[in-house]
Amino acid sequence: MKPRSIPLDSRKIKIIMADDHQIVRQGVRTLLTAEPDMEVVGEAENGRDTLRLVQKLSPLVVVMDISMPDLNGIEATRQIMAESPRTKVVALSMHSDSFFVLNMLKAGACGYLLKDCAVEELVKAIRTVVANKTYLSPGISDIVVKDLVNGYSMSEGSVFSILTNREREVLQLMAEGKSTNSIAHRLCVSTKTVETHRKQIMTKLDIHSVAELTKYAVRQGLTSLEI
Repeated sequence: MKPRSIPLDSRKIKIIMADDHQIVRQGVRTLLTAEPDMEVVGEAENGRDTLRLVQKLSPLVVVMDISMPDLNGIEATRQIMAESPRTKVVALSMHSDSFFVLNMLKAGACGYLLKDCAVEELVKAIRTVVANKTYLSPGISDIVVKDLVNGYSMSEGSVFSILTNREREVLQLMAEGKSTNSIAHRLCVSTKTVETHRKQIMTKLDIHSVAELTKYAVRQGLTSLEI
């Protein structure tokens, strides 16, 4: 499915909504477009389509889910920050544990809210990040503060400390059942390069079956069981 773009209004905060559930995208779009200073200019169901829309529409804000197919929200955020650092990413996720929160913030997100938040909080978060400030919902703030106080450091067994950015992309696509040719096409590389990444992933993780790699990718939040 192609990412969907919507006509722009330069007077409003331009927002892209990225979530793999259509009902969530439509619900958030309806709520945000009711705000006089906001406009949802695009919707995407995965991280890769989100990147394409950011390049095409130059939004000020991306409201980003984490668990999305093809390219998850953490990796998509990292790439958006590299290509369009003025774009503000606000995570809207079901994940409240520190692993996801801190990795999303480390990737460059400047806001993090849970999906059970009220729409007023999401609106407040968007206006806060547009003002070049960080917004964390109260529960998330507690998590971040506790981890900082306790000297949080990235686990040595974390996929984010073991694999490179590209290896994580390949691992996610492998876990989602994509063939070598399909992965090569998506990443614009040769099949030989994909095979090299696959071998490096298995060696680094000491995991040598696709089934076990899939379980690992799910545990590490690169993909979800719903896919």
